Amino acid sequence: MFNDIGALEIVALVVLAVLIFGPDKLPKVIQDISRTIRKIREFSDSAKADIREELGPEFKDFEFDDLNPKKFIRKQLDNDELGLKEIRNGFDLKKEMNEVADAVHGRDSDSSEGGSDAPAASSAASGGGARVDMQKKPAEAGKTDSGDRPPFDADAT
Repeated sequence: MFNDIGALEIVALVVLAVLIFGPDKLPKVIQDISRTIRKIREFSDSAKADIREELGPEFKDFEFDDLNPKKFIRKQLDNDELGLKEIRNGFDLKKEMNEVADAVHGRDSDSSEGGSDAPAASSAASGGGARVDMQKKPAEAGKTDSGDRPPFDADAT
């Protein structure tokens, strides 16, 4: 819980406690705080035992740490019953990202096909249409985009 507190922070807290409570009352305050923490831990342990008892023998291996979402997901992903390790090991993120970048820039991802930077439309026409052309098309002759507006339909709005 307090893994990131260093020695300097502890010294600062002790000095602050001495200044706030005074050297005479500080031992009594420390005893009261430790007694309160001990009672809270005992209450928590008894509540956990009561919950385990009420759940029955089916949940005897139940751990309350599993209720933490991070730990629950990590435990489920490490479980090999689903075969997730094979999927995770078979997935090459760098290769997938390169293929996406090549598709966006309109390049062929296979260097064995000549390694040209031809647009994706030519590879789509020859390769069976597996890629989408993501490059901007030049404006058709006679039409300008700056002056033309799409038709407006008052009934549609």
